[in-house]
Amino acid sequence: MRKGFWILLIVLLAGCSDAPAPQSHNAQIFVFGTLVDITLWDVEEGLHEQAIAAISRDFQTMHHEWHPWNPGPLVSLNQALARGESAEVPESLLPLIVGSQQLYRLSDGLFNPAMGDLLKLWGFQSSARPQGPPPAAELIGQWLQSAPGMDDLTLQGNRLSSRNPAVQLDFGAYAKGYAVDVAIGRLRELGIENAIVNSGGDLIAIGSKDGEPWRIGIQHPQGEYKTLFAWLEVADGEAVFTSGNYERYREDQGVRYSHILDPRTGRPVDGVTSVTVIHDNGAIADAAATALVVAGPTEWERIASQMGIEYVMLVDDAGTVYMTGKMQQRIHFQQEPVQVLISE
Repeated sequence: MRKGFWILLIVLLAGCSDAPAPQSHNAQIFVFGTLVDITLWDVEEGLHEQAIAAISRDFQTMHHEWHPWNPGPLVSLNQALARGESAEVPESLLPLIVGSQQLYRLSDGLFNPAMGDLLKLWGFQSSARPQGPPPAAELIGQWLQSAPGMDDLTLQGNRLSSRNPAVQLDFGAYAKGYAVDVAIGRLRELGIENAIVNSGGDLIAIGSKDGEPWRIGIQHPQGEYKTLFAWLEVADGEAVFTSGNYERYREDQGVRYSHILDPRTGRPVDGVTSVTVIHDNGAIADAAATALVVAGPTEWERIASQMGIEYVMLVDDAGTVYMTGKMQQRIHFQQEPVQVLISE
């Protein structure tokens, strides 16, 4: 990766000492193909174990029921849609479908969970990193002709049908955000007021750390994940989500193809390294970060406005940073970007 490229990863800034604070309880859960870090602050002894166990159960259930290629409820639902049949939707999937349909429309279809077959075509419905040449142009063209979208779905009560058998649901750009929302809700139910749930760099913070706002760092890849690029303070209940082309990709003959696909072209997005957004809802932040990567430098402002996202930072492949004015007020750069362009 050449100089001038930034990878944006969200991490909890440590204090001056490497030793954990006495009032801090930390745990990790591996789910959704990533590590989920849970930090609880100022929690009475024993309650933290109950909280971690409850979140772990919730996450494992969601992982099974939402998985797009391992046998489970979502796979069964997709099989029914492909046969042209209506099917009963499990309760845990209903909010994902309803929420995704709304965000699909607000994003002009740039966030499109109906394109599971396109993800599969590119090899991204797999736990292993895909290798080899990209799919043939004619196969991509066939998918584009079918043009599956969330508006093809009709939900009546808890039964789902599709007018387009090409719809195959994959909530990879939404489920993690929704799951973190669920985890935060679980903590609040248990009376825990100060915590961060961080799923592979995407997080929601509640309360504070000893009365001070949680401070989140954005790291620079050229520093081997040790060099601080920027930081921001996170208010109670805020979600900070980043989507980018650096973690998951297909590689062939030295060329990397991002796992973020543009439903308008059927091909991976290029020209954008990452998008970071702040919102008060993790699921919306997750979907918006993906949609804005697809929108790119020319359309991100319009799509962000339609989706109600006020805090956005987009970094393109040249290292130029595009930000809303509100995000500019939140971000503190430790290293000056190549160029910063502010949108009001």
